Amino acid sequence: MSSERAVRVKVCGITTIEDARMVAEAGADYLGVIVGIDVSPRQLTLEQARPICEQSPLPVVNLFFNREAEQISEAVSVLHPHAVQLLGQETPSLVRELTRTLTCEVWKSIHLPPADRGEVDVTEQLERARALIDAGVRAVLIDTVVGAAGKDRRWGGTGQTNSWTAARKLVEAIPVPTFLAGGINPDNARQAIEAVHPYGIDLCSGVEVTTGRKDPAKVRRLVQAVREAAPGRA
Repeated sequence: MSSERAVRVKVCGITTIEDARMVAEAGADYLGVIVGIDVSPRQLTLEQARPICEQSPLPVVNLFFNREAEQISEAVSVLHPHAVQLLGQETPSLVRELTRTLTCEVWKSIHLPPADRGEVDVTEQLERARALIDAGVRAVLIDTVVGAAGKDRRWGGTGQTNSWTAARKLVEAIPVPTFLAGGINPDNARQAIEAVHPYGIDLCSGVEVTTGRKDPAKVRRLVQAVREAAPGRA
């Protein structure tokens, strides 16, 4: 579902309050804080994430990967985010349990293969998205999955774009705000928005100076590119 307002910007993998304030000043709309995901070099513990969540000028989205409802609820009780974002193979039943118990929104990532795989049938992703939305998901994020099935598979955080043609089909069919992620950076953000028409874009490494630290110049360029891609929107 596209928006009549400006395309939103979510900057993920925030690891310091200084970066949280910087991306807010640059014009971002949301920031993401990764909590306890061992495979991510940007993960934080609850103790590390807490001051960022408490002091952030922007709504915070806490990211979790294949965690139990009790673990997520415990983290939310400490961090009080705007939303939790589920990155893995979480089921509609888990989403339903979370929406009954949490005081924040539940967002969910769904995944497309890298763009170099060619045309993609989005039937499976769309059916999954609809089941998750029926269970209470309030926003969907389209990301890229790479690698063979198993523990080496990377569900997002790949730095690779997905098929924007397939992503556009999903955006047009999904009835909740839908973000585009996967390999977005200041140089391709405008093209991605014009191709997919998402509610927002979500990125991490595309605006970093080193792993886990954001580059102010890249963030400003990104926000400028996003605003230029949506002329006339309020």
